[in-house]
Amino acid sequence: MVAARITVNGKETPLSPAAPHTTVLDLLRERGLTGTKEGCAEGECGACSVLVARPGVNKPTDWVAVNACLVPAAALDGQEVITSEGLATVGEPGTRPTLHPVQEEMAVRGGSQCGYCTPGFICSMASEYYRPDRCAHAEPADGADAHADDAEHGPNGFDLHALSGNLCRCTGYRPIRDAAFAVGEPTEDDPLAQRREQDPPAPVATEYTQDGATFQRKDTLAETLQLLRERPDAVVVAGSTDYGVEVNIRSRRAEYVVAIDRLPELRELRVESDHIEIGAAVTLTEIERRLDGDVPLLAELFPQFASRLIRNSGTLGGNLGTGSPIGDSPPVLLALEASLVLADADGERVVPLAEYFTGYRQSVRRPDELIRAVRIPLPLSPVTAFHKIAKRRFDDISSVAIGFALDIEGGIVRKARIGLGGVAATPIRALATEAALEGEPWSAETARAAARVLRGEGTPMSDHRASSVYRSAMLGQSLLKLHAHTTEAVSS
Repeated sequence: MVAARITVNGKETPLSPAAPHTTVLDLLRERGLTGTKEGCAEGECGACSVLVARPGVNKPTDWVAVNACLVPAAALDGQEVITSEGLATVGEPGTRPTLHPVQEEMAVRGGSQCGYCTPGFICSMASEYYRPDRCAHAEPADGADAHADDAEHGPNGFDLHALSGNLCRCTGYRPIRDAAFAVGEPTEDDPLAQRREQDPPAPVATEYTQDGATFQRKDTLAETLQLLRERPDAVVVAGSTDYGVEVNIRSRRAEYVVAIDRLPELRELRVESDHIEIGAAVTLTEIERRLDGDVPLLAELFPQFASRLIRNSGTLGGNLGTGSPIGDSPPVLLALEASLVLADADGERVVPLAEYFTGYRQSVRRPDELIRAVRIPLPLSPVTAFHKIAKRRFDDISSVAIGFALDIEGGIVRKARIGLGGVAATPIRALATEAALEGEPWSAETARAAARVLRGEGTPMSDHRASSVYRSAMLGQSLLKLHAHTTEAVSS
C-alpha cells in the first residue's frame, strides 16, 4: 500500500510521522503553512478553511472549502488541497507574488485588519469564486441599490452563504461583502479554473497506523462492513464535523477510525417513481445542489443547517448516526416520513426514522451496521415548513426545531406529519398534534386548538439555550406561524 500523502499547493506532503488523529490544520501548520489558523477548533469561525478538490455537481471537479480543524489529515490521503498561500501566483525569485483576484479585492476594499481570519475568508471566497454555476445578474437601473432585493447575493452571483461559517471580530462585514460582490469571473488561463475540467483524485484505500492507532478506508462497502464486524469498537467518520470536535475539545484519541465518506455505494442520489434515495455519505451541499429545490422542505432546511463550510463536509448519515436530539435534519426527515436503509455484512434492513431513535444518542443501529441511505417517499406533501429557533440566524445549534408536512385538500387537513427536535431525549413525531389536525378544517380555530396540543408534546428541559417554558411556547407559536403564512399564500 502506498504511503499516505496529500498534495498541498501542488506538492506532495507525506502524513508520516503525524498521529492518525492529526487534523489537516495541524499538519499544514507543522509543515510551515501558517496562513491556516485555529480560532475555535469547532468549525464555527472558519479561520482554518482550505480548498479541497471534490467531485463536482456541474463540472468534473469543484473546489470545496472545508474546515481544516475538523478533518483528519488521513481522511485526505491522495487528495488535493489548496491553502491561502497557494492561491497567489509566485514569480521569479526576488519578485512579489501576484495576488489572486479574491485576495486583491479583500486588500483594496479594506476587508482585512488584524488579518487573523482573512486567510479563511479568502479560501471560502475562492470556493464561491470558482463555483461553476455562479453568474452575474443584470445591472441595476441608475440610482438603484444593487442589494435592495437580495442582500445575500451580489450582482456577480456571489452567494454570501459561502461565508456564513467565517467570523471576523474587527473588520466589520461590509468591506468583506464588498470584496465578495466585486470579484469577476475566472480567466481562461486560471489554473484552478482549468483544474475543474479534470476529474478529482479518486478515493484511495488507506491504512495509516502510528503509535498504536489506525485510520482506515476500504475500497468498497462490503469490505467496510466486514471490517466493522471484526472491529465493532471502531469509530466511523464521514465528514468528521462531529468527531473533529471530540478530538479538539475533548481530546478524544480513538484507537481505530474507519472512514466511509468516499465509499461509492454511500454516495448515490436517485429519484425513483415512489421515493428519493440519498446516500448516507453525500454531503449536504451536494444534496442541496443536486436536488435543486425538488424537496422544498429540505431546501428550507439547508440554509439554516450550520454553515456552508460544515455543509460541504457534513452528511445526513452522520447527522442521524450521532443520535443527537438537537440535530436539524431529524425533524425535517420525520415530517417527510423518511426511512433509513441499514446495512451489515449479511444484508440490509429498512427502518422508519420514527422507529430509529431509542434513547439519548441511542438507536436501533447495531455497532456492525451502517446507515447506507435515507429514503423519502413520494409524492411529497404540498404544505411544508421548517422552523428553527436559535440565538443566531445562521451557524447555530437549535433550541427547538420543527418540521411540518401537511396535505390540505378542499380546506381540510387530510394528513399531518410534524417532526420535533430539542424537546425530548430523541427527535420525535408530534403524534397528538397530528391527530388533532387531521380531518379538521385548516382554520384559525383549528390551528389554535392544535397549537395548545403541540405545546404539550415532548418533555422539554431547561438549559443554557432555552427554558422548558420557552421551548413549549415556541412549539405552539410555530404552528400559528405556519397557519398565518399558508393563509397569506392562499389569499395572495
